[in-house]
Amino acid sequence: MRNFLAKVAMLCCLLSSAAYANEIENIRIWPAPDNTRVVFDMGAAADYSYFTLYQAPPYRLVIDFNATKLNVDLTKLQNESLLINKVRTSTPKDKNSTRIVIELTDKIDAIVFPLAANDRYGERLVIDLPGRSIERRTEALTVEQLKERKVTIAIDAGHGGDDPGSIGPRGTYEKHVVLKIAKALADIINQDSAMQAYLIRSGDYYVGLKARTRKAEDIKADLLVSIHADAFTSPKPRGASVWVLSTRRANNEMGRMLEDKERMSDVLGGVDMRLEEDDTYGYISKTILDLSMGHAMSTGYEMAKEVIAEMKRVAHMHKHEPQHASLAVLTSGNVPSMLVETGFISNPQEEQQLLTNKHQQQLARAIYQGVRNYFQRRPPDGTLFATSRSRTHIVRSGESLSVLAQRYNTTVKAIKDRNHLSSNVLHIGQKLEIPSS
Repeated sequence: MRNFLAKVAMLCCLLSSAAYANEIENIRIWPAPDNTRVVFDMGAAADYSYFTLYQAPPYRLVIDFNATKLNVDLTKLQNESLLINKVRTSTPKDKNSTRIVIELTDKIDAIVFPLAANDRYGERLVIDLPGRSIERRTEALTVEQLKERKVTIAIDAGHGGDDPGSIGPRGTYEKHVVLKIAKALADIINQDSAMQAYLIRSGDYYVGLKARTRKAEDIKADLLVSIHADAFTSPKPRGASVWVLSTRRANNEMGRMLEDKERMSDVLGGVDMRLEEDDTYGYISKTILDLSMGHAMSTGYEMAKEVIAEMKRVAHMHKHEPQHASLAVLTSGNVPSMLVETGFISNPQEEQQLLTNKHQQQLARAIYQGVRNYFQRRPPDGTLFATSRSRTHIVRSGESLSVLAQRYNTTVKAIKDRNHLSSNVLHIGQKLEIPSS
């Protein structure tokens, strides 16, 4: 009798397992400024359907998971999104299914798509909810706050959300470190009356690589700086480096690793590649011939040299010249760009250093100073750098202080004060600094 009961119990377990061909292992909610992402980690590829109930509040998005068991305590689910009121279950279609209801704050056109398993994650089902989903609590300016005639710097903190980036020996996530450096850089830039900063990623969520360049273009940025932390297969390499775009595959090991790591970011971050196929520039494997791209690349290279010169003062450098790689995040034809590797997070000493606020601030200020040095030398037309820049004039025959003051839209007194002149007498060939109007 005892053996019979044991066999019955085993049979029931087998029948139960067969009934639930899949399971929901985890649910994560990633709020970003312009959308919220909900990720279901599945035991196997999701067999699902969904519909909306938008006739009246509460607005509901309902997902049916066929032959699927829920192994998540929804009462412990962390939710900081402004778009989601609640995630709960409801009566399923049948006893072997799970019905998840997401109660929304408004009628939202949800984007639902599966993601295949990869080296880090199993099968996932992703729901993207467009709309402002977090309070804007960041040091950087929002799109609405950006002002004209200031040099605008788009700052891209690498990775985020489901893509942690490199992981240090102590378990430090690259995505957390680079966000702190990016925010420090934004804060320093916004203290400069001639500059303003915009953070591509202001929290722990993922932004697709092409979306990062599009955001920089949308705000007409004068520069895109992407902040990262390097890693290698051994703990020995150390030091910072600055990378600029190449239209060819990198010809060194570090460059190839960086390219491969970037390609993996969209896979881990959960980009729906169906939405990326119509990108204006295409992926980096396509040849880039546009003249504007050539200008952006050369400008990025010159800025990178200025940044390296400043970073040498506060950090050990792995490379002392700008390095080249074919990186999707740098492919805008309109915005000069660079990728700053702040150090090797795989090196125990640099991992510890990158965790300190002091070093983060030093790196941010070095990047800022390098960028500012470039724009002081080559100010974009119409910006405060251009209008406040002193000009040099060589006195010619027949010119007087009043003539020069009228020509340069300034005053005689301002010219005399700038050049420490005690009289109004000028000499042919005399060099004068002309102050801004």
